[in-house]
Amino acid sequence: MTRISTVEARDQLSEMINRAAYGKERIVLTRRGKDLVAMVPLDDLNLLEEMEERADLAAVRKSWKAQGRKPLQSWAKAKKKLGLK
Repeated sequence: MTRISTVEARDQLSEMINRAAYGKERIVLTRRGKDLVAMVPLDDLNLLEEMEERADLAAVRKSWKAQGRKPLQSWAKAKKKLGLK
């Protein structure tokens, strides 16, 4: 993983975008030597979001089981029933 200061990133933004998008590189922007944010390939972000949704669904199922309720079969159905997007 590459670390670049925010000062350097201003001059290299286009290159950094290409490295993340096409080179599948993860880039961490730093400020005063501390990690601040990350630029990651879209595939990495999609995977992270899918993992979060699966964890959320598991938590809903566990909660409903503890309440004696029948769990929903999918996260899409759970979100719809809860009025979420």
